[in-house]
Amino acid sequence: MHFPSDERFGLTAQMRRAAVSIPSNIAEGCGRATDRDLARFCSITAGSATELKYQLLLARELKFLDDDEYQSLFGLVSEVTRMLKKYTDYLSQGAGRSGA
Repeated sequence: MHFPSDERFGLTAQMRRAAVSIPSNIAEGCGRATDRDLARFCSITAGSATELKYQLLLARELKFLDDDEYQSLFGLVSEVTRMLKKYTDYLSQGAGRSGA
């Protein structure tokens, strides 16, 4: 990665915030009482993942990431997005946590 030092508080900070938001929202949702609440937090998480995908695209366009770095990182975020979708669908079918 080739982010300029003046981006430390710009795009890199936004990317870090979005990346940290993904597991943080899942954890917060797991602490809620119902599967419906957890599914809502998974939806919020998907939004953060989409935000991170855009930021990766922007970083590539600005030449802060080369194509290989972009493809690798975008692929990882896309996999997380797919897993979130499947988990949210699972929760919506009422097959989630017992007692919820």
